[in-house]
Amino acid sequence: MAPQIKTSGRVSIGKRREVCPWQTSWDLSPLLNSDNDPRIETELEKVKQANSKFVQKWSKRQDYLQEPKILKQSLDELEELSRNFGNSGSPGFYFALKYELDQANPEIKAKLNKIEELEKELRNSKKFFMLNIAKIPEKDQQKFLSSEELKDYKHHLERAFQEAKHLLSEGEEKVLTLKESTSHDFWERLTSGLLAKQEREIMMEGKKQTKNFSDLLGLLDDTNQETRKEANKALMEIFEQYAEIAEPEINAILSNKKTNDSLRKFSRADQARHLDDDIETEIVDTVIQAVTSRFDISKRFYKLKAKLLGLKKLQYYEKNIPYGKKKAKYKFEESIELVKKTFSSLDKKFLDIFEMYLKNGQIDAFPRKGKRNGAFCTHMLITQPTYIMLNHTNSLKDVTTIAHEVGHGINNELMREKQHSLYFETPKSTAEVASTFMEDFVLQELLKESDEETRLSILMEKLNGEIASIFRQTAFYNFETQLHGEFRKKGYLSKENIGELFKEHMSSYLGEFVDTSSSDNWWIYVPHFRYIFYVYSYVSGELISKSLQSKVKQNPKFIEKVKEFLSAGTSDSPKNIFLNLGIDISKKDFWLQGLNEIESLLNETENLARKLKKI
Repeated sequence: MAPQIKTSGRVSIGKRREVCPWQTSWDLSPLLNSDNDPRIETELEKVKQANSKFVQKWSKRQDYLQEPKILKQSLDELEELSRNFGNSGSPGFYFALKYELDQANPEIKAKLNKIEELEKELRNSKKFFMLNIAKIPEKDQQKFLSSEELKDYKHHLERAFQEAKHLLSEGEEKVLTLKESTSHDFWERLTSGLLAKQEREIMMEGKKQTKNFSDLLGLLDDTNQETRKEANKALMEIFEQYAEIAEPEINAILSNKKTNDSLRKFSRADQARHLDDDIETEIVDTVIQAVTSRFDISKRFYKLKAKLLGLKKLQYYEKNIPYGKKKAKYKFEESIELVKKTFSSLDKKFLDIFEMYLKNGQIDAFPRKGKRNGAFCTHMLITQPTYIMLNHTNSLKDVTTIAHEVGHGINNELMREKQHSLYFETPKSTAEVASTFMEDFVLQELLKESDEETRLSILMEKLNGEIASIFRQTAFYNFETQLHGEFRKKGYLSKENIGELFKEHMSSYLGEFVDTSSSDNWWIYVPHFRYIFYVYSYVSGELISKSLQSKVKQNPKFIEKVKEFLSAGTSDSPKNIFLNLGIDISKKDFWLQGLNEIESLLNETENLARKLKKI
């Protein structure tokens, strides 16, 4: 079991970290003082009472569905409930965060599970409210939408009215919520949970070593070809072993989705995702079509990578191996200064937010036993702090990860200043804009300080990330579309059927310089296919970010427009928010411009490789 983290947020392990002038682990004291804080039950009781008060007041009434003034009163009370309590208050956020720090701790898991059950119960108790609003007759809807009293909730109401035709009765909605764990969530966790427990013995540096599943995935990027082969061989054995389980698992998820779509009268498998994300299906289609039409860019990239590495072809598992030598170490303190310098050059507000996070213990910086891998930025209530998790190991990627996650945080703080609690979130279609925007500007700062050899390796790493975020995710989306379509035609798909579909779509963006012949079973470990059409958001976020970066470079004052967008939350649809900035995301040309920028970066990289006589 990992040691408990002190809520002061200060790290006392290792001399290198003691001298750090900032707090480098989370200070959770704004939420609770400890895992056994006597306030836990008190706070949860307040949450229950606040929710119960709202339900008791409005569940039997109909007048708020007839009079704008009364509807405003009810929405004001819902906003206050969402602002101060939500469905689990401070204990819910506290234990969600503690779980990320100590995932093997059964006591934390138990407390979190108990709180999650309460959250589900409270969400269900309030379902009547938005269901009733959604079913206000069309002839009466305009009265509410045009009401001056309700202007602060206009888009909230617009979304409710849009969802109306896909909603069921209150009782049926509760049943769907309650069955979601058994018909989707537990299936989703099954394969990933089994894979995470796997270990295999492989040969490394002349001796046998035992590696877990996560380690094996990481070794696919190792610079030693024999190590890559060993890791891939082990992964292939694991995938083969669990393909028999993954097959019914994914079919169960596909079947549940088909049932839900049929009940809700969705004509396409991805339509529910688009409605939930507040983006028009036509816009997502345009994004996917635009990127698919430029798969020549990703194919050129892999051709270049194969040449630089001296390989006739890359194996499928080798597509992400790094090229070249980069500066070996980027210590946390040095990385922080670089990110601060970049933010300062963009806008002082960005720097102020970052420094607040560092000062207040809102960033957990270093890896330790029991802590989750990777990085994220998270928030819950508008009245609670934002928290960022890192696992800084002094790599180049760690530098850009700081910028990426703090970008999400900046997005949160700007929304917090301008929006009420019902608009305090980002649509999935634009959720990655702030993060990639900040990340790219930090990368440009790194490039300024690099010699040509280092520059080439950084450019290759940058392109590798963009190909993965834009072209690979588009191929994933195309695969998902066909996967759901084939299931609905045939009623069941064998692992061989799924493997062939996957291989076909991976080949479509990788091209002839990547051997996909043994990629059949790689769909098994990709969690996104269980999240259902989530991946387009990476594509849209990256390409919108590129457009905004271009405009800021042309005119630094455009950063004010960027801040305007970042503060908008869900107060309007992404389409309308960008139209207010003079950007039309419904046009294919808009998306092609972003792709042209990637092509320009690829041209620059190819030219530099030729100049250095690498190809």
